[in-house]
Amino acid sequence: MIKLDFTDIELKIQKTQDKTTVFDPIRKKWFLLSPEEHVRQYIILYIIKVLKYPISKIAIEKNIKVGTLNKRFDIVVYNNNHAPWLLIECKAPKIPITEKTLFQLLSYQSKINCKYWFLSNGIDNYCADATDINEIKWLNNLPGYCF
Repeated sequence: MIKLDFTDIELKIQKTQDKTTVFDPIRKKWFLLSPEEHVRQYIILYIIKVLKYPISKIAIEKNIKVGTLNKRFDIVVYNNNHAPWLLIECKAPKIPITEKTLFQLLSYQSKINCKYWFLSNGIDNYCADATDINEIKWLNNLPGYCF
């Protein structure tokens, strides 16, 4: 499991009437601050500010077709050739990271085909190097972006 330090990460939050929203720096819009969105925004800011992943290489909640179903991945980071490099699946903190979560990520992976996978509920964080699908390696850190 990977420990992430969100101490220096500050979300842009605003309250309007009875709703709390958060600003997404990738999509450049305000979104309802659900528990899953809260985790997604911390992860986004962490990979941008701490790991220095380029904003221009990050896609958020894009549609993909999985079998006959229309799904949306949480985050994909692309390499300089615009090939998918890191697939990130975010869950609300009260949702445990289980085989079910992994299978959801793997269903997206079957269409996107990333070198790395990352699962997080903001508390439990797991990252795998999937370069060799026959020998998945669980990592102690998120990979650095160096393309």
